[in-house]
Amino acid sequence: MDKRYAVILAAGRGTRMRSSLYKVLHPVCGKPMVQHVIDQISQLSIDKIITVVGHGAEKVKAELGESCEYALQTEQLGTAHAVMQAGAALENLDGTTIVICGDTPLITADTMSALLKHHKETNAKATILTAKADDPTGYGRIVRADGSVKKIVEHKDANADELQLTEINTGTYCFDNKELFKALKKVSNNNVQGEYYLPDVIEILKNEGETVSAYQTNSFDETLGVNDRIALSQAEKIMRERINKLHMKNGVSLIDPDSTYISADAVIGEDTVIYPGTMIMGETEIGSNCTIGPHTEIKDCKILNGTTIRQSVSHDSEIGNNVAIGPFAHIRPSSVISDKVKVGNFVEIKKSTMGEGSKASHLSYIGDAEVGKDVNLGCGSITVNYDGKNKFLTKIEDGAFIGCNSNLIAPVTIGKGAYVAAGSTVTDDVPTEALSVARARQVNKEGYVSRLKMNKNS
Repeated sequence: MDKRYAVILAAGRGTRMRSSLYKVLHPVCGKPMVQHVIDQISQLSIDKIITVVGHGAEKVKAELGESCEYALQTEQLGTAHAVMQAGAALENLDGTTIVICGDTPLITADTMSALLKHHKETNAKATILTAKADDPTGYGRIVRADGSVKKIVEHKDANADELQLTEINTGTYCFDNKELFKALKKVSNNNVQGEYYLPDVIEILKNEGETVSAYQTNSFDETLGVNDRIALSQAEKIMRERINKLHMKNGVSLIDPDSTYISADAVIGEDTVIYPGTMIMGETEIGSNCTIGPHTEIKDCKILNGTTIRQSVSHDSEIGNNVAIGPFAHIRPSSVISDKVKVGNFVEIKKSTMGEGSKASHLSYIGDAEVGKDVNLGCGSITVNYDGKNKFLTKIEDGAFIGCNSNLIAPVTIGKGAYVAAGSTVTDDVPTEALSVARARQVNKEGYVSRLKMNKNS
C-alpha cells in the first residue's frame, strides 16, 4: 500500500475571530476545531501527520500533544508557503499527501477516504476536493473541460461565465508527494498580497501535462471553513445536529434535539432519555436506561445504568447504577457516588465517596468525606471540612444516622450504626452504635414572656 501523509494548515492568526484565542483552538462542540481534523485524519491509516503552526504554536502543541509532528511557519506568507514548511519532513518521500486546513472541523474521514481513493483511481498528480455551493460568492471556481479540471479561478478573477459556476474549491487537496514539493519551488508570490498560494500548484502541474482531478463531495457543510464567529456558530450547529442524530440512531432518545448539547467525545447507552436544556460535555460516559435532565450539566463523568439526574450539575465524578440525583444538586469533582444512592435537592457533594444505598435528601454539604453504605444524612447535615487553612476528612461508617442540622467538625469519624442527634455539632469521634448528642440542654423559663411584656410597659 502506498504511503500516506497529511499536512494540516494551522498557522494563521485568525484576525476575523476578534479573539485572544488562537483560531484553530476555538472549540466546536467542546473540542478545538483542529482536534476534530486530527481525529478524522487519524482514522485513515496515515503514516505521518504534519501540523504547520505559527501564531500560538506552543498552545497548539500543548493541545494536540504527540498526535502529530509539527512544522513552524514563522511568517504567514500564504498557503503554499505553509506547506513548504513541511518539506524537511516530507519532500523526499514517495507517497500521497493530503493537505487540509485546520479550521475545517466538519470534514469527515469518509470524505477524505473517498478523495484519496479517487486520487488513486484517476492516477492524478493532484486531486481537488470540490463541492456544489448554492451561493459560491467568494469561493474559487472549478473550471472543467470535457469533465476534467482545466483550472481554478478565484472569485475576484472570474469572468461573467465563470461566476455562474457553482462547483467550488474547498481548499482540501491530494497530491503526489514528490510532485507537490517540486511544484512548490516554482510557485511565485507575484500577486497583490505578495503571498504564495497553494492553488498555483494545480496550474503548474497542469501546464506540465500532469493529470489534475477533482472529487466532488455531496456535503457542502463538511467543507465549511471557520474564519469568524458567525461561521463558528454555524459549525457548532451542524456538528451538534450530526452528533445528536448519531446518538438517536444508536438508541438514545432526545426529547428536543435543538436544545440538547452533547460533546463529540460523549458515549451514551441505549434507552437513555435526554430532556431539553441538557449539556453533556467532555469525555462523559452514560450507561443505558438513564434519565438525564431537563436543564442538567454533566462534564467528564462516568455514569452507570438506570441513573436519573434532574436539574443538576455534575463534573469529573463517577456515578453508579440506579442513582437518583436532583433536582438542584451539585456533584463537584473527584466524587464517587455508589449504586442506589440518593442525592436530593440542594445537596452539594465535593471530593467525597458515598457508599451503596446512602441518602442525602435535602439541603446538605458533604465535602472531603467518606460515607459508608446505608447512611442517612438528615436535612441540613454539613461536614465542616475547612479550618481556614487546611481541609480535613470526615468518615461516616456503614449504617450511621445523622440527624437534621448536624455539623460534623473534621477530622472526625462517626462509627458504624451510630446516631447523631438533630442539631448536634460533633467535634469528637462517635463510637460504633453510640448516640451522640452535642448541643446545649433545653431550658424552659416559665412565665418569661409575660414578665418581659410587663417590664416594657412599666
